[in-house]
Amino acid sequence: MAARQVTVRIDRTSPVPLWHQLAEQLGGAVRDGVLAPGDAVENELDLASRLGLSRPTVRRAMQDLVDRGLLVRRRGIGTTVAPTRVHRRAELSSLHDDLLRTGRTPGTTVLSLEMTRNEEAAAAFELPSETPLLGIVRLRTVDGRPLAVLHNWLPPGLSDLTAEELEATGLYAALRTRGAVPVVARQSVGARMPTPEERRRLALKGTKPVLTMARTAFGAHGEPVEHANHCYDADGYTLEMTLDER
Repeated sequence: MAARQVTVRIDRTSPVPLWHQLAEQLGGAVRDGVLAPGDAVENELDLASRLGLSRPTVRRAMQDLVDRGLLVRRRGIGTTVAPTRVHRRAELSSLHDDLLRTGRTPGTTVLSLEMTRNEEAAAAFELPSETPLLGIVRLRTVDGRPLAVLHNWLPPGLSDLTAEELEATGLYAALRTRGAVPVVARQSVGARMPTPEERRRLALKGTKPVLTMARTAFGAHGEPVEHANHCYDADGYTLEMTLDER
């Protein structure tokens, strides 16, 4: 299998470590579909020679991508792009938009859409606990495979959303058409065992945990516009974060 070459530009005047520059650009090629699942990646010696880098620098970059689940090393085969997963950056965007951006095919089934009461969501909106909110439960698929069960709550003023709209586009796109543009969010990520219903919805086998994400998104004036509790099939979802020294 011939290895795919990726255009990489190394800036030796940048304070960003060389291995991190290489890892970010190769990782970007995977996320953008330049390198597809199963593609062979240049070996460390070839990369080091082509880019004028030391082998330890290239090795560290490749190991970082392996640790992040983007590449896999196989004895006798070499380094290849890992099987398809959703690699989501830690940025304020919808899963629907992320999937479209990477060439994947998102699907949405609205499981429920009704006015409901939820103390946690009401507190996030800084409203009395008995305030009716629009509660939404969706099943998100990627390329036909179940990926996530999404629970969202919206304030009463956004109760005109329809199931047809949510199944045709992402929630954030629907919010933007109503002037409720999320610009910043408070988010936490964790893991737990799935409920029986989540296990059934996601077609999970065995005793694997699910990844979880809780988020409250705010508009330009600091007003809460969405509260969410999502769970994801851990075999198909990765959350990526780039950390900078402060």
